Amino acid sequence: MKSRPAKIPLSGVYTALATPFKPDFSLDVPAFRRLIRRQALGGVDGVVIGGSTGEGSSLEPAESSKLIRLAAQEGDGELLVIAGVGANATARAVQSARLAQSSGAEALLVTAPSYNKPPQRGIIAHVAAISRATRLPIIVYNIPGRTAVNIEPQTLARMAREVPRVVAVKESSGSLDQAGETIRAAPPGFSVLAGDDSLILPMISIGARGAVSVLSNLVPSQMADLCRSARQGDMGRARSLHLRMLPVIKALYLESNPIPLKAAMALRGLARDVLRLPLMPLAAEKRTQLKTRLKEFGLI
Repeated sequence: MKSRPAKIPLSGVYTALATPFKPDFSLDVPAFRRLIRRQALGGVDGVVIGGSTGEGSSLEPAESSKLIRLAAQEGDGELLVIAGVGANATARAVQSARLAQSSGAEALLVTAPSYNKPPQRGIIAHVAAISRATRLPIIVYNIPGRTAVNIEPQTLARMAREVPRVVAVKESSGSLDQAGETIRAAPPGFSVLAGDDSLILPMISIGARGAVSVLSNLVPSQMADLCRSARQGDMGRARSLHLRMLPVIKALYLESNPIPLKAAMALRGLARDVLRLPLMPLAAEKRTQLKTRLKEFGLI
């Protein structure tokens, strides 16, 4: 399966897609197909398969490959298919990247190795090894809350200049200051994408080109509207959408992502509330809070 060239610089909304499972924890392929078609109809620019929202660390290589192929088929050229690549051993990350490429992925979302806590030069070497092994554009994923290591703005700027095909960062440090430093230090053509839904509007206002969103699993068209409005300078509309979405965004982090998202998707009839261990369904008291936020938003 051949990949089409990604439009560079990357911009817009890319949904960090949840992976639907059956009650026996196997892949729910019909539900996955419906999710992909819904994203395409919602006007997002692409989907991330097997990222943290997609429980990528719990997927077998054959499952990841299957999901990428399905996304490419169902997206039918309307969605950029981005594969999540994360491993604490560089050799395994390279294998995952090669498999993603052969399965039809059009870009890679590469996390820093978790648990090892490498120095900044080790992160650069890790990403460079993946770059040498594939021909796909690379979005570096900075999420220190999960990897235990922060990719510093100057490190990202160096990778953007020195490592072939590093074209963007999904910035999920939670720091608007760090996002600003990254935008300031990055070379022309390098995209900073917001990785926290609550920071999409402020990050676009200082130069981010878009977002990788969790909430767009539920409301793809509204999230696409927010990003489009903000990037076109219609800050009044973008602000209104942001403030309306904010309570739901907060509710999706009542427990570790994607636990609340899976509960919300089940309430919406999009996918079953099934997660693979060690993740578990949302606690009862938090489920009540989630339902309240979803009802206020008009989703249930």
